Amino acid sequence: MNLKKIESLLQKGVKIPNPATVFIGEEVDIDRISPDGVTLYAGTKVMGTQTLIMPGTSLGYETPVTVENCLIGPGTKLHGGYFQDAVFMGDNVFGSGGHVRKGCILEEQANAAHTVGLKQTILFPFVTLGSLINFCDCFMAGGTSRKDHSEVGSSFIHFNYTPNQDKATASMMGNVHQGVMLNQRPVFLGGQGGLVGPVRIAFGCISAAGSIIRKSELRCDRLIMGGTMRSASVQWRPGIYTRPDRILTENIHYISGLYALKAWYHFIRTLFTWDWMSQHLVSGLLENIDICIQERIKRLDAFGDKLKQSKEILLQRGKGQGSQSVEAHETVLKKLSQASFIFDRAENDIKTPGPDGEKFIQHIETKSIHNKKNYVGLIQNLDESISIMGSVWLKNIEDRIVNAFVLDE
Repeated sequence: MNLKKIESLLQKGVKIPNPATVFIGEEVDIDRISPDGVTLYAGTKVMGTQTLIMPGTSLGYETPVTVENCLIGPGTKLHGGYFQDAVFMGDNVFGSGGHVRKGCILEEQANAAHTVGLKQTILFPFVTLGSLINFCDCFMAGGTSRKDHSEVGSSFIHFNYTPNQDKATASMMGNVHQGVMLNQRPVFLGGQGGLVGPVRIAFGCISAAGSIIRKSELRCDRLIMGGTMRSASVQWRPGIYTRPDRILTENIHYISGLYALKAWYHFIRTLFTWDWMSQHLVSGLLENIDICIQERIKRLDAFGDKLKQSKEILLQRGKGQGSQSVEAHETVLKKLSQASFIFDRAENDIKTPGPDGEKFIQHIETKSIHNKKNYVGLIQNLDESISIMGSVWLKNIEDRIVNAFVLDE
């Protein structure tokens, strides 16, 4: 416990009903904790030099909470659990038992009930997670309000670790280029179910409760049902990939979306800051999107290393050069050898918005002058033609990356 810092927070006006039970780390900059409507309940621990707590935040109302290097936007309620290196853009609610780790971004009004685990996960505004959920390495968009939102039902799992011990498994619900406009149909993932990553699910899709989804659904407004596996016991050969092309394709679509989102955060989100705290909050967005991009590239590299091993296993089993399986491996490996160059080019490309991007950015810049605190409302009230212009800009970013990885016929 740091009594001097607790006393300083109390003098500032931070509400601490039971100061003897609250811990503030030596490294914490108390100037980064707003006194306006902030409450630190019993059992709260605040740590990390980067921690930022904006007005209206409540920590630990239900159970003890630990916050480490998180940037917490206005009106957020973290009721209990452990939160590390995450960004909450504002009006977020997270129930007790939360476990939110590095690389997470929860945009405005994204919520979770109790006992939810997240890592490297991005939730767009209004997305709601039920209870008892593991949703690591995911992106989810969709919905137009708290009454019309994408949702993940309770007891849902994103399976993000394969028997071949890789995590090139990130899954995307909705997409970035349309999702940022906050005008798309919600996605609903039924409770007691799961996704076997990597997959993509289009806007408006619903998975039936209890379904395990193993394939992408790129058509909108579909009911997806995945039954349980039949009882069986078959020989399994560890280390062999049967569809490396699918894994590459799904990963590249995910990474291309992250690059588009980085451009959005850089050019659009930075227009919606009104004081030094909100500026730091948006800076946190940019830092975390970079963390997400580098994590996915690292996992793709690791997949490439395992794919080389898979190819060698196939050759040792007598699948000679020229066999269909080996050729599929070689095609994917050839593309992966170009990945570093392609991603470096993408970093440079997003710095220049192009004609559609520049027009869109200028329009938002003009509109945002008197709406710095109303990001969601301004974006949702854009004319359709303007929204389409912005989506075209972001889709072009995604397409340049995806097309660079198109597999040779």
